[in-house]
Order: sequence, then C-alpha cells, then structure tokens
Amino acid sequence: MSTDPTASTAVATFQVRHLSVPLPLPYDRAIERFGELVPAADLARFSQLTDWDAVVEQAEANAPHAFMVYWQADVTALMAGSGSGRQCTEYLMGNHVIAERMFRHDPTAMLYAPLRVVIHTDRTGHTRFVIDQPSTLFASLGNPDITAVGTELDALVSDLLTALGATVPPELSA
Repeated sequence: MSTDPTASTAVATFQVRHLSVPLPLPYDRAIERFGELVPAADLARFSQLTDWDAVVEQAEANAPHAFMVYWQADVTALMAGSGSGRQCTEYLMGNHVIAERMFRHDPTAMLYAPLRVVIHTDRTGHTRFVIDQPSTLFASLGNPDITAVGTELDALVSDLLTALGATVPPELSA
C-alpha cells in the first residue's frame, strides 16, 4: 500500500449507455440459447496452460461467439419468496484474450472486463438482455487503444444479439 504523501486521488465522471434489448425467446429458452452461444470458461483447462499462444487457441475453441461466461448467478432463486415474481440470471461474460489487449495499457480496464450481463423478464413477462455498452465503459479510461477494443466489443455484442434473434440497437453499430 502506498504511503506516498504526494499521491493524489483521481476522479472521473463519464456517461455510460445502458442497453435493454428485447429478446424474442421465452426466458427459459433465452437462458438455454445464451448458454449454447456463450459457454462457461474452462478455467481448469486455462490454468494448465503456460504459453500465451495456447491460451489464445483455447479461448478461440471455448468461445465460438467470442465470449465465455466466467460467473453466473440465478437471481430468480436468490429472490425467491420476495414476491417480485421476476425471472433473472446475471452473468460475467468476456474473453480474457481480448481483455489482455486493454490490460496491457491500463489494468483498471478490468473494472469493466468481463462484461456484466442480465437476462430477465420485464413487468409484462417479456425477456430482455441488458448490458452497459462496452465502448462507453472503456472510453472512460481515456486511452484510445482501450477505447478501440471497447468498440470491437460493441460489434461482438451486436453479433451475439443477432444470434439470440434480437434486433440490434443502432447504438452498437455507431
């Protein structure tokens, strides 16, 4: 821990675009389809690899649509008995090979990688995919190299939404 009296606190304010996209699938099928498109990261396998090229190869094999799930929570089960009656699953979705391209410039990029995603039912029972737009998150770090990767992530999220049968918000292709 730094005890440097000349160190100062840095504060930044930025705007994030929050996207809530309707999915054409019922909740259970949307969760199932998401799992097909974005499989769980094989963390045991990744931890055995000692060569970055092997990590890249394994990531490509593990993530057919560029993303893997690093963590998920069945929020529906956690909220059981609350009376909300809503269905919800939360994910941390990403690709550490892609994240490394930001990490090398600024480790604080890991505040936003992996990406946080929620699939839930709205008040009318329709299924929604919710994410904060990656380019807006990563642009907040003020590094053009990191911002460029965030823009690439926008395109990958767009491709994922297309695979889920959703209409892609125009903001993801801006």
